[in-house]
Amino acid sequence: QVHLLESGGGSVQAGGSLKLSCVASGDTIGTYSMAWFRQAPGTEREGIACITINGLTGYDYSVQGRFTISKDNAKNTLYLQMNGLKPEDTARYYCAAVSGRSWLELRTAMYNTWGQGTQVTVSS
Repeated sequence: QVHLLESGGGSVQAGGSLKLSCVASGDTIGTYSMAWFRQAPGTEREGIACITINGLTGYDYSVQGRFTISKDNAKNTLYLQMNGLKPEDTARYYCAAVSGRSWLELRTAMYNTWGQGTQVTVSS
């Protein structure tokens, strides 16, 4: 079972950038589909970016063109480059993984392994 640990969150002003990392341990991410989710207080967790085993990517419309998901199998790490941040991007960001599937999925139910999250706060 893979374990996930996110980092890279912080506080930035609108228009700024952050790069989140999700380091995996216990297994190799090369056989996992992975995704980034976020959850703001009082809202449901939402999927924003996903990547298949083969590196195909998908995005929610809210981040399309601003965020980029990528992974480095050699470093066993998933990334989320976030540019053009907006106050509405403020949330706790989570990485997620599922083994044995190669799909572009942004539904929480499709992932069975989650990190603890990292907070991103964007001020106007």
